[in-house]
Amino acid sequence: MRLSTKTRYGVRAIFDLAYHADASGAVQAQARDIADRQQIPLRYLEQIFQDLKRAGLVIAKRGPRGGYTLRRPPAEIRLGDIVRALQGPIEAMIVIDDDAARADQPQVATAGLWQELAAHVAAWFDRMTVLDLVQRAGHGDPAAAPMYFI
Repeated sequence: MRLSTKTRYGVRAIFDLAYHADASGAVQAQARDIADRQQIPLRYLEQIFQDLKRAGLVIAKRGPRGGYTLRRPPAEIRLGDIVRALQGPIEAMIVIDDDAARADQPQVATAGLWQELAAHVAAWFDRMTVLDLVQRAGHGDPAAAPMYFI
């Protein structure tokens, strides 16, 4: 299984919005600021934000005071939402042999194994929220470990 660069950058961009939010949970960040902090090419990040906007994960505001905000609180945005918005179904990222569907093939036993693995991976992505990432980064807790890059 491999996450695309687009997906990895998208997770980092959403994380950045959540990490830099104020106490009320609101933040409006310019794509340029996020690109600089996360070391993502700006033009590529803008394309990613368009996909995230279409998926209903961010709101874009134009103009001199424009920028991006999260559409929902970080606790309500799951990594699975981001991955599906940018890369498609999580289960499709684990390649399963199509020939295994025939009952007379010995691969039938292993095909079920890969399908079960795909379901577990999708469930993990759906359990992990953006808030979990922010907490892992130690945001808001001075005694916590320093921020790490994802």
